[in-house]
Amino acid sequence: MALREDSSEDELQGQFSLLSATSFEVTDESEDTHGRSETGILDLSDEVFILILRRLDPTSLLRVGSTCRTLFRVCSCNSLWTKHFQTSFGVPFATAACSISAKSAFRLVFMWRTLFRNLHCNRSLQEKLFAEIPFPPHKYWVQWLVLEETVPLPSVRLPCTDIESLWGIEKEVLEGKVQEKDEDEGRMLKFEWKELYALALEHHGSIAKVFQHVLNQQSNDHCELEAMFSQYSQCRFQWLFTYWLFRQPAPFDRQLRAIYLQWQKHSKRKVVSWGGTLCDIRYLASLHHITSDYWRGKLAQGDETVGIQTVENYFSMCKSLVAWILGRDWGRLKSKKVYEDTLEGVYLLLRREMQETLVEHERFWQVAKVQMTRVCTLEETAVNYVNWKMIETLPYYKLYLVSGNMVYLDHVQGFLHRKRLVHDWFFMKENTWVRQLLPGDLYPLLEFDTKISQDSLHGDSMPAQLSRVMWLYLHSGQTLYLEAVKGLVLQCAQASLGHFCSLSPGASIQPHVS
Repeated sequence: MALREDSSEDELQGQFSLLSATSFEVTDESEDTHGRSETGILDLSDEVFILILRRLDPTSLLRVGSTCRTLFRVCSCNSLWTKHFQTSFGVPFATAACSISAKSAFRLVFMWRTLFRNLHCNRSLQEKLFAEIPFPPHKYWVQWLVLEETVPLPSVRLPCTDIESLWGIEKEVLEGKVQEKDEDEGRMLKFEWKELYALALEHHGSIAKVFQHVLNQQSNDHCELEAMFSQYSQCRFQWLFTYWLFRQPAPFDRQLRAIYLQWQKHSKRKVVSWGGTLCDIRYLASLHHITSDYWRGKLAQGDETVGIQTVENYFSMCKSLVAWILGRDWGRLKSKKVYEDTLEGVYLLLRREMQETLVEHERFWQVAKVQMTRVCTLEETAVNYVNWKMIETLPYYKLYLVSGNMVYLDHVQGFLHRKRLVHDWFFMKENTWVRQLLPGDLYPLLEFDTKISQDSLHGDSMPAQLSRVMWLYLHSGQTLYLEAVKGLVLQCAQASLGHFCSLSPGASIQPHVS
C-alpha cells in the first residue's frame, strides 16, 4: 500500500475513524460570505481549485475539505480521488461503472485493507472471519475477501447461488468443480481462496473490474466496518505490541522474555503471568523507554508497522549487548549498571531519530558500542561502585553519555572532588564535637556517599537550607559556598550545644572550631 509515504496513513486512520458513512459532509453550514469585499481563495473557479488540489496527498485533501462547505465540495471531486485510488491500491477506478463516488470507494477500501493487513493481531476481525468455520463468514466479509489474493483461511464452502451473487461468476464456469450435496443449500462448491480469486479475475477480465463489482454489490450499511476500523485505530499499537511480545515461536519466546527482563527493575508478581489473560501488558511496555514510546504511538511518526520494526531492532541490539557484557570479566553489579546506562544513553541519543523513522539493528549496535565505552569511562572516573551510583543523577552524567564531551567528564570529577573535601572537613579530628552535636537529619548530608535529591532543596527547614548550600558548592565549586556550608554546620552544632547546656547547667564542653 503506497500510503506509507510521508507517514500519512496514521492521520488517515484518525480521519476515517472519526467519520461515519454519512459524515463526509461539513456540519458547519455557517459559511461567512457576508461583508467579504476582498478577493480570496474561495473566489477561484472549481477548475483552478482542482489544479491546485491535485498536488495534495489524501491526508492534506481531507484537511482542506474539512474547512468549509465550498472546499468540501471541491475536495470531493471524483477526478482527485480516482488518482489517489490508483496510486494507493494500484487499481484504476472507473467512476462511470461504480455506484459510489471515488472518495467513498477510497475510504471503504482503505479501511478494509488496513484491517486485513493487520489481521494477525486483530482478534476482533479474526472472530468475524474464523467464527463459523467450516462454514464461510458473513457475506459482507466474504465480499471483501475476494479482493485479496492470499487469504489465511481454510477452504471455503459456498452454495453455487452465493458464488454467482457475490462475484458474478456464471454457472458455466463452475460446472467442472467438485460438488457436494446439501439438503438445505443445494449444490455446495469448495474452493481455496486463491482459486476463487483467480476465477473472479478471469471472469471479470481485470482486477479493476473485480473491485468495481465488489463495491457495487456492497450495501449502504458499513457500520460494522467503520466500528472495527475505529477500534483498530485506537488500539493498533497495543494489539501489535502484544502480538509481537507473546506470539513468538517457543525458543524465541523464551529468549525474548529473558532479554526483555534482563537487569530491568520489575515486579515479579506482575510478570509471572507473562502472556496470560491476566498479564498487565501496559506495565510490561513501561519497562523500556522504547516500548513505552511505541505503546503511545510515538515511534516512526505514529506508523505502527515501522515502529514495531524499530522495537524488534532495539531488542536485537539488547541481545548482542548482553552477550558482549557477559563476555567481560565483570561482576554482576557492574554488568547490570553498564547495561542499564548503555540503554539509557542509546535512548537519549536516538530518541528523536526513532520518532521520525525506522532505526535499523546496525545503527542501534553502533551507538550502543559508543555508549558502553562512555559508561566505562564514567565508571573509571567514579573509581568505585558507590561513587558511580552517586553521580548517575548528575546532569553532567547524561550530557557526557550523549555528547562524549570531556568538559562534562571534568565536571563529574570536580563534583566528586568537592564532595570529598566536604567529607574530609567534617571528619577532621578537631570537628569531633560537631559530629557529636549535629542533629541526626543533617549528619548524613555531609557524608561522602549521600545523594542530594532536587526534591530536598525546597522548604525553610534546616536540612533544606544545608542541602541548597551544598548543592551550590558541589555544582559551582565556588569557595564562598564551601564557607557557607561550614558556617551553617557550626551554627547548628553550637545551637545544639546551647540547648544541651540549658538542660544540663553543670555540663562543660570546650569546642575547638576549625
